[in-house]
Amino acid sequence: MAVKSPYHAHWSGDPAQLIDPDTGEITEAWIFVGVLTYSQYAFVKAYLDQKTDNWIKAHVQMFEFFGGITPMLIPDNCSTAVNHSKSDWYTTALNATYHEMAEHYNVAIIPARIRKPKDKPNVEGSVGKISTWVTAALRNEQFFSLSELNTAIREKLDAYNARKFQKKDCSRLSLFLGEEKPLLAPLPATPFELAEWKQATVQFNYHIAVDKMYYSVPYQYIKDKVDVRITETTIEIFYHHNRIASHRRLHGRSGQYSTVTEHMPPDHQKYLEWNGDRFRRWADSIGINTRKVVDAILTSGRVEQQTYRSCMGLLKLAEKHSPSKLEEACSRALLYSRTPSYKSIKNLLAAMKEDSDPVSQNPDSISSETQSQARGITRGARYYGGKRS
Repeated sequence: MAVKSPYHAHWSGDPAQLIDPDTGEITEAWIFVGVLTYSQYAFVKAYLDQKTDNWIKAHVQMFEFFGGITPMLIPDNCSTAVNHSKSDWYTTALNATYHEMAEHYNVAIIPARIRKPKDKPNVEGSVGKISTWVTAALRNEQFFSLSELNTAIREKLDAYNARKFQKKDCSRLSLFLGEEKPLLAPLPATPFELAEWKQATVQFNYHIAVDKMYYSVPYQYIKDKVDVRITETTIEIFYHHNRIASHRRLHGRSGQYSTVTEHMPPDHQKYLEWNGDRFRRWADSIGINTRKVVDAILTSGRVEQQTYRSCMGLLKLAEKHSPSKLEEACSRALLYSRTPSYKSIKNLLAAMKEDSDPVSQNPDSISSETQSQARGITRGARYYGGKRS
């Protein structure tokens, strides 16, 4: 029955060529072929490489081209589809992303066995015919972009699918539309979103790094290794196959953070009513140099929240010493460093206080012992051989 007809997915052997119009450099484009066994109705498209991203993308576009799903898919036993056991080539497991795609479309994937052409007789014959009709027919043409190549491939493919079989009074297209497509299962509501899997170690600041962006996990997992599922829109973090965090993926300027409140240690959470903008506004009310120091502190840590304690301490110094003294200390500190710390400002204010201590400025308050010591080490001009005036 047609409903049992599986897909076959295959990289065609011979790549097409793209020519850079400026340099004349030639780039290879690899041809993906998908075939429905019963009707031999085919999908063909070119991609710039045979890596996992394009392997998955080709399948998603093939499913959309056919407009439905069969219960079974037989792919080539290639590394983009299958993880092979080093000890036994016949012990296979689907790549994580490929397995996810199969789950999304509710299709069983059964990789073709190595050197077993009977597993894929129709696809082998169809690939040969498609290579003749499509790729060979384009061999003498020049293509300067992938989209240009795929437009030409689609024209040849439509002609191939519409051409009648030699021994049947129908075409692949008419057989597909009349007998096979009505039996296909419907496509899911949304196409599969390509995902990449990586491993990461939770940093001391309870975040992981993905493409120079930072995403929080519960702080209890600090130092643990986690699995990260990455799509265009989402970052999901798993520990021993259990999802422990999910974030909307960040784009744009590097170094951004996505931090969930519940992931923070309790001593960090108490600063949540504060944020960088609030500290900056407070600093602005004191002076431009205080604002510069606050900016420096806010950008000094991997996570902005980890700098809030220092900002709070810095601005509290205005209450202890006075806003003008804090502004003066920040001004002095910026002469020596573009990124002064809270501790350096605190120490500088303490030194400034000692310099301006009234005791050191009032002679009457100096003890007689101190005055005696002062006189004892004072030498006149005669002592050094000078003359009295």
